[in-house]
Order: sequence, then C-alpha cells, then structure tokens
Amino acid sequence: MGHDHEGRRVSRRTALAGIGTIGLGALLAACGEQAGTPSTVTTSTGSTTAISPTTAATSGLEDLFAGANTCTLTQTTTQGPYYFDADKIRSDIREDREGVPLRVAIKVQDSETCTPLPDTVVEIWHCDAGGIYSGAESLSSGSGQEGGPGVGTPPGTPPTGGPGQGTLPPGGPGRDTLPPGGPSGDPGRGGGDMGDLSPVDDKRYLRGAQVTGADGIVQFVTIWPGWYRGRTVHIHAMVHVGGARVLTTQVMFDETVNTKVFESQPYAQRTGRDTFNDGDNIYQPSMLMKVTREGEGYVGAIVFSADSDQDKT
Repeated sequence: MGHDHEGRRVSRRTALAGIGTIGLGALLAACGEQAGTPSTVTTSTGSTTAISPTTAATSGLEDLFAGANTCTLTQTTTQGPYYFDADKIRSDIREDREGVPLRVAIKVQDSETCTPLPDTVVEIWHCDAGGIYSGAESLSSGSGQEGGPGVGTPPGTPPTGGPGQGTLPPGGPGRDTLPPGGPSGDPGRGGGDMGDLSPVDDKRYLRGAQVTGADGIVQFVTIWPGWYRGRTVHIHAMVHVGGARVLTTQVMFDETVNTKVFESQPYAQRTGRDTFNDGDNIYQPSMLMKVTREGEGYVGAIVFSADSDQDKT
C-alpha cells in the first residue's frame, strides 16, 4: 500500500533503533506528562531516550470519519484470551503476514464532550489470514504446532495449556467467550472477563500500539483479518488514558466485503467459515468499521467514544 502512517508516533530521529525496546508501560507514563511535549523514557536496556510526538496526515479520512462519528459510549467487550503487552510501538504491524492490505484509522474522543482525546495510547491485535494469533500460535491453532510464515495453521479449539505449552488466562480455553448476559457497555469492566496472556512464542505480528495526536487519530497498516470457528471477523482494540485501560472493544466488517476478501489468496485456502456477524455473540452494528477501497486493499475508519474519566458516562 505504500503507507507508513503513524498517528502521533514516536519519532525515529530521537528514539533508539529497535523501537520495540520502549515498552508500553514507559509509553503510557510518557503520555501522562504534559500533552504535546517530548518526554524521556527508559528502555529495556537501561538507556534513556526521548520520544517526540509528530502528527501524521489524515487526508482522505474526513468522509469516512464523518460517516462513523458518534457520541455514544463505545461498547465494551471481552479482550479475548490472546491479549498481552507486545511492546511494539509501531504503525505497520504486518511483519511477514500475507493478506489483503488494510489501513486502519481510529479516532478516539471523550464520550461526554465528544472532543478528541490526545496523548491516548491505542493498541490493536488480531489473527492472521489463517486464524492464528502471534504470541499464541500453538494455543490458537488448536494443534499444538506453530503456524508457518505468512499463513497460520487452521485453528480449532485451543488447548487448555500445560507444561511447555503455556496457559490461557482465566476464562477458560474458549475463544472470546463472554460471561452470561452478553457484552456489556459498562467501561468499568476494563479487560472484560479474561486476564492477560503469558505469550508462548516470540512472534509479535499483527500487534501494535500508537498514540493519538491533537485530532485523536491513530493509524495502522495491517492485513484484513482471517477467521476462526465460533467468531466473526474482528480486530481487538484497547484504549489507555494515563495508566488506565478505559476501553476494550472489538471492530467488525461488512460481510459483503469479508466475502470478497476471502475469495482471494491466501484466505481462499481455507473453507468452512461457520460464524458471521448475525450469528456472533459479541457483534453489534455500532462495531462496524466504515470501509472503502484503497489501491489493492482497503482503508477503514471508526470512532471510539471512551469514558476517559471512568465515571461510566
């Protein structure tokens, strides 16, 4: 796609080579400082480096955001069993994963004032074209085997873990299962019903975090997510304000576009998709990303209205 949009990104001129060594915790702490000013953080090697915000161009997104604008509190969902801090502050999260290009633009605004939320960390993570999650390849494949580069092994039911395999977080081995009552709009639930995963491999593809600028927007370059049994096509997202997780949610896609994408490679290698939006136990129409064509792929936009002060309004 040729895009390297990084929202309000960590400047490559002032950060260490290998920016993944600046952990999410350090980034969150830096974002708690005065908005719009450079901050000094300590890397995993003990060195210090400055992170300096810059604002990426958002041209071409105005119409998409206009159609996605809402001041209604964004639905909170389970974070699913495969979330962990990947320590990847980046916009291009593809690594070696093959698939239809997708540029994701997320605008974060306050649910009470409807004004953009700057200096807010947004994380996204999703499965690859074969339904596999990095950091949990053996768990998400259901086969005990890691997926190869490009496309993961078709998943089944993840195992419960065991010696040498890692352990899924509390909530059981099922995929993204919500407790009785369905999804809740209560942002106080934070990460939903599941804890953070201890990763079982060193892969980190299709995971990343960015920081919003004055316009509240972040952008990621990724691929169209694949599917796995029991869930519709989706991307997970988490919003941090200061040190707090103020929103955990999911993003879905129009089924007409899903069908078109899955007719192409590498998605067409797999058949038997069993769950669509209308049969998913988490899907809500408000979670649909507004998508349009862009070159050989797509660009999608969605607005998150987050309860930044966590007063449940």
